[in-house]
Amino acid sequence: MNRAQRIRAALEEAFDPVSLEIVDESHLHAGHAGARPEGETHYAVSVVSPRFVGQGRVARQRAVYSVLEQEFRSGLHALTVRAVTPDETP
Repeated sequence: MNRAQRIRAALEEAFDPVSLEIVDESHLHAGHAGARPEGETHYAVSVVSPRFVGQGRVARQRAVYSVLEQEFRSGLHALTVRAVTPDETP
């Protein structure tokens, strides 16, 4: 299982999202801090979940980072997070 698949599995289990997008942006960061030639270091995620209702932006991002703590320990260097509720989506 690659990193994107592990991220998907962890976020689906934790947030039961109605929408989940995961983009590996590692190629955009080649030569930057934390980048590895094999990639899988820089990601962007968009999570739409009713479980975020009542939480502010920072709490939502902290929740996502917490769920992915093991990925950060094993080489995930950077993560861009968009975490919203279903009624916040266009």
